[in-house]
Amino acid sequence: MLTISQLAAYAGVTVRAVRHYHAKKLLPEPARDHSGYRRYDAAAVVELIRIRTLADAGVPLSRVRELLAADDAEFAAAVEDIDRRLRAEIRERQRSRSRIRELAAGESLALPPEAVAYLDRLRELGVPERAITMERDAWILVAAQLPEQIPALMAVKRAQVDTPAGLAIYLELVEAAGWAPSDPRVPAFADRLVSLIEDAAGDWEGYEPGEESTFDDGLAALLDAVFLNAVPIAPQLIRRLEERGWRGWTKLERVPLPPERPREA
Repeated sequence: MLTISQLAAYAGVTVRAVRHYHAKKLLPEPARDHSGYRRYDAAAVVELIRIRTLADAGVPLSRVRELLAADDAEFAAAVEDIDRRLRAEIRERQRSRSRIRELAAGESLALPPEAVAYLDRLRELGVPERAITMERDAWILVAAQLPEQIPALMAVKRAQVDTPAGLAIYLELVEAAGWAPSDPRVPAFADRLVSLIEDAAGDWEGYEPGEESTFDDGLAALLDAVFLNAVPIAPQLIRRLEERGWRGWTKLERVPLPPERPREA
């Protein structure tokens, strides 16, 4: 006769597992002997090994008792049902793993490859990560609304930053993005930015200001809000643009300036 420790060792489980199977009514619990110990026979070892084998195969403990008592046909049918459930669980876990891999991919989770490549190009050009984060958030919004337009839009953006004039505008804006509105450099920078935009507009291959006008007004307003919230001097820049005949930011468009009022004699 075996003690519970010996039984567990023979079956390759822990004493805790044996007690758990007792609690689940899977393994009969023998009465205590005159010394106060429970003693197990060879049949208990065989039964425990069968329970362990089924549990190790993924059979839920709630089904183990059913399988232990089943005949051959019932056992085969039950195993097929369990196998079907396990396959479904494996597919769900594989989907979960795919989602985890996507999360690990960072920007690839919410952005198409063209946008990720554009952000990587900004990093190659030495653009600070805070500016890239703002770009990323803006393009996530665009990709969610206009996924089919992302390749063309990214081609435009790559063309801008890959020309000296376009890169100069971008890097100057990035540098100034951290200034306070009261910074004395802001007025001169705003004028210089507008001049750079006007000078460079014709040099950006395939681009004309206002090309992003395919954005509806709601999306443009949302993107403008990203800019206004992230750049303290943004309102001043937009105001200077308006004074020089430009409207908007995301949908930058040239508008006629009002005629100058004649001076009084």
